[in-house]
Parts: sequence; C-alpha cells; structure tokens
Amino acid sequence: MRTARAEDGGRLVDVFVGARRSYYEGHLPEEELADWESRVRAAPYDFTRPGRTWLVAELDGDLVGFALVTVDGDLLQLQVDPAHWGRGVGHALHDAAADALRGHGVTTAHLEVFTPNERARAFCTAHGWREVGRSDGFPPHVRMALDVRV
Repeated sequence: MRTARAEDGGRLVDVFVGARRSYYEGHLPEEELADWESRVRAAPYDFTRPGRTWLVAELDGDLVGFALVTVDGDLLQLQVDPAHWGRGVGHALHDAAADALRGHGVTTAHLEVFTPNERARAFCTAHGWREVGRSDGFPPHVRMALDVRV
C-alpha cells in the first residue's frame, strides 16, 4: 500500500475502467460506457489536488487497486482490478482508506454505491457501512455512512 504517483495514471485508469465496467455492464448502454471510458482515458488524474488522498495497492509490483478519500470524509473510489478480486486487496484498501480518513480527523465517512452492485454493497456492509439514503437519479445509488473512530 502506498500513495499514488504521477506514473500510476495509466494503470490506475485501466483498473478503474475494468472495475466500473464489471458492475455497470448490463445496466447502462454500451454507448454510454464507451463514451465515459474515452473521457476517462483522455483526462489524466491529478494526484496533487488538495484535500484528496490517493492510495494504491500493489501485488508483485503491479498496481491492482486504488482508493480515493477526501478531507471532507468521502470515500470517492475503492476499485480493484476484477482479475484480483478475492485476494484481500479490497480489504487492505478499505483499511488504508479508513486510516487516511482518521488522519484527516473524519468521524463519519460517506460513499455512494451503484444500487445493483450487490457485491460492493455487501463488501461495504461487512466493513461496517450502513445505508443512509438513496439517490433519485439515474443511475441509482445507495448512500452509505461509516463511523470512523479517531
């Protein structure tokens, strides 16, 4: 586990695209997914943006997952390359993200999960997150909260 570096951008995007496609395919039109993917691949990530902490997980030197948290208490991303699911990467990223949130002085963290993504919702629930609301928009999301003890 480490913080992200500028040279991680391409691999991080690959992980994000693979993970996001895994839970949106069949729920969003392919045209919409392809448009999103082209925009993500065209815009480099800014790892220096104030108020954000980017964490990456590596296995054998390969970036296989990442998390993004804010000083405001949002877990904006926790993505693992689907080829590495079930190997503890998500758990390690979650623990590191919770530590980063604590380091920011956060007491309650928030995230949103795509409603049909039952795997992610179960993962979050197993880590102590609770549902606090639902979005009315499309695609639908469940809002969740986690008490992060300082």
